[in-house]
Amino acid sequence: MNKIIFILIVLLTQLIQANDNEVIKGIVRSGSEIILGASIYVKNTKIGTSTDANGAYSLEIVDGEVTLIVSAIGYKSKEIKIKIEKHEVKTLNFELDEDVFGLDQVVVTGTKTFKRRTDSPVIVGIIDSNMISNVQACNLSEGLKFQPGLRVETDCQTCNYTQLRMNGLAGGYSQILINGRPVFSPLTGLYGLEQVPANMIERIEVVRGGGSALYGSSAIGGTVNVITKIPKESGFNLEYTYQNIDKSTSDNIFNGNGTILTHNGNAGASFFVSKRERDYYDNNVDNFSELPKLKNNSFGVNLFFLPTENQKIELSLSSMNEYRFGGEMKDVAPHLTLQSEERTHNVFVGGLDYQINFNNDNSSFISYFSGQKTDRDHYTGIFPDSDEDIQKHLENPPYGTSEVKTVQGGIQLNHRIEDFLKGVNVITTGAEYVKDEVYDEIEAYNYLIDQKTTNLGVFIQSDWEITPSINLLTGVRADKHNLLDKFIFNPRASLLYKMKESTQFRLTWGTGFRAPQAFDADLHIAFAGGGVSRISLSPDLKQERSSSISASINYDKASEKFIAGFTLEGFYTYLKDAFYQHPLGEDDLGELFEKRNGDGAVVKGATIELRVNYNKILQLETGLTIQSSEYDTAISYSDELAPTPKFLRAPDVYGFATLSITPNKKFNTSINLVYTGSMDLIHLAGSPEQLNDVYLKSPTFAELSFKTGYTFNLKQLDTNFELFGGVKNVLNSYQDDFDSGKNRDSNYIYGPAAPRTLFIGVKLSSL
Repeated sequence: MNKIIFILIVLLTQLIQANDNEVIKGIVRSGSEIILGASIYVKNTKIGTSTDANGAYSLEIVDGEVTLIVSAIGYKSKEIKIKIEKHEVKTLNFELDEDVFGLDQVVVTGTKTFKRRTDSPVIVGIIDSNMISNVQACNLSEGLKFQPGLRVETDCQTCNYTQLRMNGLAGGYSQILINGRPVFSPLTGLYGLEQVPANMIERIEVVRGGGSALYGSSAIGGTVNVITKIPKESGFNLEYTYQNIDKSTSDNIFNGNGTILTHNGNAGASFFVSKRERDYYDNNVDNFSELPKLKNNSFGVNLFFLPTENQKIELSLSSMNEYRFGGEMKDVAPHLTLQSEERTHNVFVGGLDYQINFNNDNSSFISYFSGQKTDRDHYTGIFPDSDEDIQKHLENPPYGTSEVKTVQGGIQLNHRIEDFLKGVNVITTGAEYVKDEVYDEIEAYNYLIDQKTTNLGVFIQSDWEITPSINLLTGVRADKHNLLDKFIFNPRASLLYKMKESTQFRLTWGTGFRAPQAFDADLHIAFAGGGVSRISLSPDLKQERSSSISASINYDKASEKFIAGFTLEGFYTYLKDAFYQHPLGEDDLGELFEKRNGDGAVVKGATIELRVNYNKILQLETGLTIQSSEYDTAISYSDELAPTPKFLRAPDVYGFATLSITPNKKFNTSINLVYTGSMDLIHLAGSPEQLNDVYLKSPTFAELSFKTGYTFNLKQLDTNFELFGGVKNVLNSYQDDFDSGKNRDSNYIYGPAAPRTLFIGVKLSSL
């Protein structure tokens, strides 16, 4: 069977190559400037090319009528219908206008096919590399804060693991993808947001709300797709940044990027390397860290090859090595400290994609394979008090090992129907298989997670452009998870109505599920009450189901020098059999919790985004989310406290704002703000500061930062030299009531991830 499929693909490839294609060529520019790396492609296909160093392109297509789209980062896309005769060579030049808000960028996450943002029936937010640079983000975790509806929180005072909350839902409800692939395993999700360096990222696409019809389990809160650097033109970038945290802790970061492209543009490679070293930070002077020591080394490569105009092969490989140590700041083995967590991660991620287009570019076939492997050595422990316990501890300290493997393979077929009830319909269907193995053991605690999950997903989607103003997206996905007896079906429908060119209305409904398995937060061993807390799964645990609906309006109006717009979105999600952690009491090692099903929960709210640009000199973007999250029936978080229906660590109000000032191409300044409203917390007893378990509300936080830079053009060296600096968290808005000592409640942490931090850096890049 496999030989037959291979022969058919080879024959099909030869048939496509044998076609006598026609040629369209030209130059893409904006005013007097040529645009390098602009994409020119046939609408609803991946047939395309990009401009070279002279802004020129050449594209082979078959004769007939086609729609061409040209797009480039930072410019508005253009679309034109043309008719080309057999053997004709047509010259077609494009003039692009700057797109200050990126509204015309081509995105893929919402539909698994290429769509302009304004044409996508699903709202797709973009965090591009310019935004990541402007806010001086060191990694993925720091960049995600600047998107409406998203909030990144630090959840451990000792190891500083982070999680992403979308629309009020915890990290386990969000699907994080690397180049469209779910290689973030439950264990990788604990520290992965900090392990992905910023210079690895080309852009981040964010889909808020249920994307389960395409991405399966864990996409209830939304989907974050991290798209890594892709080759566009040959060049390089080297950057060094020094950060000083609260006048006491040094943080050194080196990033490097390089790109090589062949002269004819049919192959290229993009490389990245990142190295970071940060020392401990102790906020309350108890010799126990609030920020752990970090050493991170990462490198990787993205490659592409076009065997023919109709085929594309992409390969991505990356390796991340991280060491982190938090707790008592003492230069001894971890088990000799009063309390500490030590982690050594070795993470390898890879992916291979192949695409072929056929049927006069109306059809495309995609196959893909990806995987990740993580090896982790770790220690989590507290030095005992009694002589007997000390002897046991020294004989068998709580060191552990983890082995994690994730593999995914899939196929996807796209077919464009030109005349579908007087409209155009793109049918997308496919299947994918994901296998995830998590092995995590600490013998001293009799702790073992040996979780093997498999999921087979089959999906079909109709993207129907009924009229130029109305688009209906419908789809259904069926998942067979090994922990469930039957297939789970999750439909989704989205309606887009475009009123003129300035306004879009969207309505989306979808369902989703989470399997009865351990997610990232369940694998974290926390310190509390003088011991370690662990989470187990109830033997009666069953899947959690969700139903979500959202509605939005998007409006943008432009004049000669002024552009302004807004997006208003309302969302509602109901969770049936919602997961929660029930306290079971204590054993000799510490607190015990069990994950159980509750009755249900409701998460609802609204998000507003505002954006303004004046003459490409001042640009303001801001987003604010107001939401509530409650269980139908009050649940218990502690044996000592009354049950409550409230979600913990879910502020009712949160948001961000960024202001960019660029009076010319040499000088740039950015000011940004992250606001976190008050939220419900639990503080467990154990430290000298806390004798009883209590509920409390956190204060509000406003984290204000700025960055300014100046670029010198070294034309003789064909290089730009930039000098930049700034301050993060200028007002030092940081938690001021941390627990102290070895018996602290390590989960009692909230607010910004770090105190006031000064930074200065230099960047060298090719012109």
